[in-house]
Order: sequence, then structure tokens, then C-alpha cells
Amino acid sequence: MSIDRIWDFLQRLSPLTRSCLLAELERLELSGVEMPGSADIQAKLRAEFRKDGSNQNRLSPPSRVFFEPIEALLSEGAPEHANLGHIPRGSLAPIWEWISRDLLPTMARDFDAKMRELIAADKQKEARQAASVFQTKVVKSLENMLSDPTSAEASRARLGTYTAARSAYGDLIKVKCALRAREAIAKFEKALPERFAKFDDGQVVKMKALLDAFGKQNAEALPFAIALLGKRMKTHWHLIRIAIKGAASKNAADVAAAPYALAVSMVLDRIDDGRLALRMALKQNRVLIARDLLAEIYDTEHALHVRIDQFEESEWGVRLDAIMQAIADLVAAEVSRFPPEVGHVLGSRRLRNHDSLAGRLTSLGRDAVTNGAAFCKKLINAA
Repeated sequence: MSIDRIWDFLQRLSPLTRSCLLAELERLELSGVEMPGSADIQAKLRAEFRKDGSNQNRLSPPSRVFFEPIEALLSEGAPEHANLGHIPRGSLAPIWEWISRDLLPTMARDFDAKMRELIAADKQKEARQAASVFQTKVVKSLENMLSDPTSAEASRARLGTYTAARSAYGDLIKVKCALRAREAIAKFEKALPERFAKFDDGQVVKMKALLDAFGKQNAEALPFAIALLGKRMKTHWHLIRIAIKGAASKNAADVAAAPYALAVSMVLDRIDDGRLALRMALKQNRVLIARDLLAEIYDTEHALHVRIDQFEESEWGVRLDAIMQAIADLVAAEVSRFPPEVGHVLGSRRLRNHDSLAGRLTSLGRDAVTNGAAFCKKLINAA
């Protein structure tokens, strides 16, 4: 009855408002906010706005072409967890609404009409050219707006009417930066190998030179280049090697002062994204997916501690401990649902491939999930 009453109320709202509500509900869910009854409302809203049943806030065809140059920079996680090198996909819809309704409404309306004609006629080259022209206009308008503190604050407030995400204004600035450097970013991405099966010293030297050249002309966009580099790695924590290579030593303080120290923060962001994904997997009872996520998290944690000296005393170490404690709480809550004599695959030491880490994990309370448990061999062998 309560859900029906809420839905009756939502039907009185405009389609745009309902679409923004769907995006907000999904954002909150990704951020770990529990909302009783939200699943039913989201299902109804997706049925209205996303005929394919997807969980992503879909953009109109013209806006998709507009944002096409930054597609490789988009992340699927919660906006609050996106780093300087990534732009959360969920922020694009409210940013586009703000551009269309507040920044350049007349130009945006003309662009939308022209793009729909070109797309319908399958004139892809012309569509990209038209998008490039409008991208340049948007970037220049944003630069003028951001240069004036009063206008910038007014824009921040107005953007807040389209989304409650605290990161929205920062994401707008990142979109401006990425679009301004779109050609350089595309050139950098093209120069990268398709995949780093192994990121050895030789590759580190080559990629550092590539980053050095990019940064000389596009310093503001350097985080995007580092993020693109990380996306090509089979093992994501290898990205920290680019930070260590530019440091005076492997000491955490020296690495933090190095030109590409941001790479370490990006690896920590990856662990935090893994925490969110782990929470969702456990919520959906997808135990094997949770197992793989946990194994990657443990491997990355180990690499950070053994490859950067005095990592524990650094700000990075403090942040990692907080993330790992939250992960331990998730695992402990999941394992506690089963009797001790049954055990759980997530409590298996096989998830940690580094015996030297066991003592430290125990001291931090992270091995509590295994106490007294007879691990379920059937689950482990089946996995």
C-alpha cells in the first residue's frame, strides 16, 4: 500500500523529475545507503525510462555523441568515489540537463535538433564535427563562468537542483578539462598498448616518458592519462610502479612527493570501488563474485604494503586500514549467517596468497571471520 501511494505521487511529477529520481536512487544504492522499498520504485522507473532494463541512466543520442570523446574516462561506480582521473557516468545526465537548460539553452536546443537529423541520416562524420563545434563552445562558456566566483557559485547551486551528488560540481570541472584536452587524450590513448600482460621495468620507463610528454602540454589533464594507463593493465595495482619509478626512494613520503603519486590514490580508489562491489555482490547472494573481488582486494593490499616502504604510517596507509576494516565488517556479517561447523568460502585463507600478511591481518581483526570455522570444501572446490 505504501509503495502504491508513493508511485501515485510520482506519477504527478514531470518525466524529467522522475528520470532524475531514478538516477539518484541508483546513486544512493551504489553509495551503500539502505532504502526500504527502493527496489520496487526503481523497477517501475526503469520500466518507464529504460526499455532495455539497464541500470544506467541513459543519455539522449545527441548528448551521447557530445560526451563520446570522454567515454574512456567514465566510471560506473558511485560519484562520491570517482578520482581525479575518472568521471562518474551517473554525473553526465544532470550535467547535460544543466548545459541544456542553464548554460547554453538556445545553442543546446539547436544542437539537439541538428544532431537528431544527422544521426537519423547516419551521417556520423558530420555529427562528430557538429559535436566538436559545440564542445568548444561549451568549454569556452565554462571557462568564462568558472573565472567569476559569483557565477561559479550560482552554477554550483543550480546544478544541485538536478542531482544531490556532492561530486557534481567537481565532475563538471573535470568534464570541462577533459573536453578541452580531448584531442591530446585521444592521441595518448592511441599510443598505449592494447593491454599490459606484464608491466615490467622496460614498460614502466616507456610509459613514464609518454606521461612526461603528455604532461608538458596538458598538465591539468594528467590524471586522465594516468587513469587510461591503469585501465590497460591486467593487474591494476601495477599502476603504483609508475609512481615509485619517479620517486627518490620507495619510502612512502618520497613516493607521495613524486610526479605520479596520484597513481597510488587511484589504486586505493580501486579497492574502495571493490568494497562497494563486494557489498552489492553479498546483497545479491553472488558468493563466487564476492570471492573473486575479495581475492583481488587482498592481493592489492599486500602489494601496497610490500612495495612502498613505511606505507602503514602514511595517509595512504590510514585510508587503506579504514577501507579494509569496512571490508572485514562486510565479510564478518556474511560469514556469521552460517553455523561455525559449516563455514564459508569467504573465510578461506586461500583468498590470501601471501602468508606473511596473515599475522598483520589477525592483529587488525580481519581474520575474525575464520575463527572456529570448518571451511566448506565443497564450495571452495566448486569455485
